[in-house]
Amino acid sequence: MPPRETEDWIIWAAWADRITFEEIYKASGKTEREVIEIMRKKLKPSSFRVWRARASQISHKHQKRFKSLREHY
Repeated sequence: MPPRETEDWIIWAAWADRITFEEIYKASGKTEREVIEIMRKKLKPSSFRVWRARASQISHKHQKRFKSLREHY
């Protein structure tokens, strides 16, 4: 895991399924929009498209959805 104060950590956290955008904000101060811009800038276009589709489909990338999913199990 890269150091938290780097863009590498933000990229790592954005790819991680269990880390929400809210947790990324708490750790780095970067909003979801800023994370998307970092991912767009640092990833290859094809990798960005894969990540974006994945982040959009994963319902637990947002804390509210993640909590509701955990309550069902």
